[in-house]
Amino acid sequence: MEKLLKDFDVEPKNPSVEAQRRWRSAVTIVKNRRRRFRMVADLAKRSEAEKKRRGIQEKIRVALYVQKAALQFIDAGGPPEYKLSDEIREAGFGIDPEELASIVRGHDIKRLKLHGGVQGIASKVLVSLDEGICTEDPSSKSSISIRQRIYGFNRFTEKPARSFLTFVWEALQDLTLIILMVCAVVSIGVGIGTEGWPKGMYDGLGILVSVFLVVMVTAISDYKQSLQFRDLDREKKKVLVQVTRDGKREKVSIYDLVIGDVVHLSIGDLVPADGLFITGYSLLVDESSLSGESEPVNVYEEKPFLLSGTKVQDGSGKMLVTMVGMRTEWGKLMETLGEGGEDETPLQVKLNGVATIIGKIGLGFAVLTFMVLVVRFLVEKALKHELTSWSSTDALTLVDYFAIAVTIVVVAVPEGLPLAVTLSLAFAMKKLMNDWALVRHLSACETMGSASCICTDKTGTLTTNHMVVDKIWFTGKATDMKGAEGKDILKADTSEKVVAILLQAILLNTSSEVVKDKNGKQSILGTPTESALLEFGLLLGGDFAAHHRDTKTLKVEPFSSVRKKMSVLVARPDGGARAFCKGASEIVLGMCDKIVDKDGNFASMSEEQVKNMTHVINGFAREALRTLCLAFKDVDDTSGNIPDKGYTLITIVGIKDPVRPGVKEAVKTCLAAGITVRMVTGDNIHTAMAIARECGILTEGGIAIDGPDFRGKSLEEKKEIIPRIQVMARSLPLDKHTLVTILRKELNEVVAVTGDGTNDAPALKEADIGLAMGIAGTEVAKESADVIIMNDNFTTIVNVAKWGRAVYINIQKFVQFQLTVNVVALVIDFVSACISGSAPLTAVQLLWVNMIMDTLGALALATEPPKDELMDRRPVGRGTSFITRAMWRNIVGQSIYQLVVLGALDFYGKSLLGLNGSDATAVLDTVIFNTFVFCQVFNEINSRDIEKINVFRGIFSSWIFLLIIVSTVVFQAILVEFLGTFASTVPLSWQLWVLCVLLGSLSLPLGALIKCFPVGQDAPKPQDGHEHRDGYQPLPSGPELA
Repeated sequence: MEKLLKDFDVEPKNPSVEAQRRWRSAVTIVKNRRRRFRMVADLAKRSEAEKKRRGIQEKIRVALYVQKAALQFIDAGGPPEYKLSDEIREAGFGIDPEELASIVRGHDIKRLKLHGGVQGIASKVLVSLDEGICTEDPSSKSSISIRQRIYGFNRFTEKPARSFLTFVWEALQDLTLIILMVCAVVSIGVGIGTEGWPKGMYDGLGILVSVFLVVMVTAISDYKQSLQFRDLDREKKKVLVQVTRDGKREKVSIYDLVIGDVVHLSIGDLVPADGLFITGYSLLVDESSLSGESEPVNVYEEKPFLLSGTKVQDGSGKMLVTMVGMRTEWGKLMETLGEGGEDETPLQVKLNGVATIIGKIGLGFAVLTFMVLVVRFLVEKALKHELTSWSSTDALTLVDYFAIAVTIVVVAVPEGLPLAVTLSLAFAMKKLMNDWALVRHLSACETMGSASCICTDKTGTLTTNHMVVDKIWFTGKATDMKGAEGKDILKADTSEKVVAILLQAILLNTSSEVVKDKNGKQSILGTPTESALLEFGLLLGGDFAAHHRDTKTLKVEPFSSVRKKMSVLVARPDGGARAFCKGASEIVLGMCDKIVDKDGNFASMSEEQVKNMTHVINGFAREALRTLCLAFKDVDDTSGNIPDKGYTLITIVGIKDPVRPGVKEAVKTCLAAGITVRMVTGDNIHTAMAIARECGILTEGGIAIDGPDFRGKSLEEKKEIIPRIQVMARSLPLDKHTLVTILRKELNEVVAVTGDGTNDAPALKEADIGLAMGIAGTEVAKESADVIIMNDNFTTIVNVAKWGRAVYINIQKFVQFQLTVNVVALVIDFVSACISGSAPLTAVQLLWVNMIMDTLGALALATEPPKDELMDRRPVGRGTSFITRAMWRNIVGQSIYQLVVLGALDFYGKSLLGLNGSDATAVLDTVIFNTFVFCQVFNEINSRDIEKINVFRGIFSSWIFLLIIVSTVVFQAILVEFLGTFASTVPLSWQLWVLCVLLGSLSLPLGALIKCFPVGQDAPKPQDGHEHRDGYQPLPSGPELA
């Protein structure tokens, strides 16, 4: 089968256009193209959208980079005039929306100055740059609703949701159903002419009713899926932005931003609207998403323009929102982003291949069956010398034969296979969303089931991210900071001058902020590490507002994962400036040559003292504390750069961040599942090792390595050491990217990687599955990820892996079930047509069987929740055959049993059951149909587990499965007992009912017996020549699996 599917192979992430075109052209037999390819990328639309997007980008590029010539041209002709409408005047605003949009869009600095600069624009949109928008009085002229009415909403044009009727119409596009409806109409016409009203219309009406049922069930299933995807899409677009309103800093939804909002920007943020720079430090913006230019742009007072959709690469700042929604260039680009749909997943593609191969076989069987039936019919007429005389009854017989052949195609082409993947993924994604995991790309959910390695961050993922200062080394001694006692000891032993310097270092060199809510309650906004330090500063009696009010900040270097430190330069009251620096202990310690004592004197740092400091840092780290050094330096030059040496060490801080509950168990689960967990952190190696041991990541024989050591090794050395690396400390984003690349491309691992910073984006894109943190993660990291872990918890990552495995195995169950039905339906109809000249299953009956095995079968088997034992087996490797030997064993075994039972009934049923009389044939045909359906019902239960004997385990936790089984049995009883006129059945005695159910149920013990036959394991083709290093053996097969 794998050889036949060679054209149906695509990469799970960013597949090439060639591969996508190749498999599409290989799909030749499709009953309903619109439905089959609904969840598949439209390459033509995507290409069109790409051209449109490039056109918009070119316009923006011209506006940004050819603006001088354009402005000179505009000046020559005079600036365009904008008149204020009465509505704008009445609201109190002093600038037209189009003029406001054109200033930022065209980077028109002259026009901005004509309006009085940023301050002038702020006064014209009725906002204070310090206080932000006033929302406390909703009746005021500048209320949010009035701003939205005049200047627009921060929303982009979206495609209208598809109605239920659209899905009904789509389901009706099935070519075979259309042919059947035509056959049904012809059958009704001919039937009424020969058998009269109403008897002559029953056969045709039965087909029409069956088609209607198939269409409705299909449409309902597809519509529910679309609702699930709509919910997920809505969740993906939720972005919170920090703004100042009513003088207080708060978070609001990106959709609630209005003109005049004062927005706070920091590294990794997406610029949420067009706007103007107010204040900030070293603000560097990546405009490539808009202009296509890769060079980042510095934004400052003289060049204050910020465009929606761009990304903050470095620095921080505040901006005034000047335009939102569709008036921004990003809004126009957003219209093109969704065009063409999402890339199809590897399983969808593979199952399209399976459906195509089986479809070809089914079509061949259908043509053969039709030809055999027609030839037999003609031979019988010739033997009776009636070849020249034809009646309407003969025409009706041929129409019936044709309807049977078409229905065989309906059953034989497993259209539901690729669609079952979508159904299963939609179900899994919805459940994962409830479990704090937002899947952004369909294929990620599927690929996560094959993950063999997880490279995870430490802070916030393995730990709680609730940080507190636990220990502090200050003026020569370490102090435990346990509540107020630690504070009192610290203050008692130290001069006020030194405490003042410490408070300055904490309160001035921070990206966090102390804010008050509407009730006056004080809280801290910022990263957990910053917040812990700031909280410590407040505990020591520091006044955040007073320090910032009395001190002028000259320059800021924000923390980044590359620098691993944050620095600030502030003006001193007596002239000159003071630089403060904090960050990774060994880096900041290396920048210091002096130390402060308890009396506030600065002494040179000896080699012995450096050793002592290093010993203190390592001691803190071994207690699993995150260590930071704080230092300062006085300089005379207030305009120069922040110095990078000659600092005086103030303190070493140890911050406690406890391991999350459940992480140790989750790591244990991963190891049992054959998934290697590696910690990749920017923290000190001793801290990292202590946490890794506590989590169960660092084990005997495992290696912990520093980022610089790793970078210094050759590729061959890295390949040699990586399989044993369990902890990488003091790593740069580049180290994480290198590690992921080697694991994937050299060691053939399926790698999941977590990330939260802007610099993690390359590693998140490179990994098979990029996992961004929902709380600590920047918008840039989230945009680059496949899955967002909304609670930043490692246990959630393990849950995603479990659901990924469930999706894969659920689809395998469904494929096993459907292929068994296909084989039996095709063979029994063909053999019966060849031998007896009639098919035992009518068109209506086959349509009902198709519904059982297609839509209902997919719902029952593809939506089963994951079982815990899924994490007791190794991940499915690259290149492993999807249809395994165990599946073929079950398919062949069940097919043989069903064919033997149905064949015996078809050819010897009357004598075996003692049937005689005028209705003997009708009773036998009903028994065959009923037995066939019950064989499928019990085989569906059998398919709940491919390898284990106990198929009833957990059945009551899968209510969808139970509901579908019960519904199928109930409707089958109604069909046989009460709808015989349409379904060509007759009511059966209770003895025959018992027989049908018994024959069907025998597939359960038979299934258990079949599973006792060992078939070996499907191993992936070795691509690296190495055994899997985790030491896990293939699962045994046989009765011990029960």
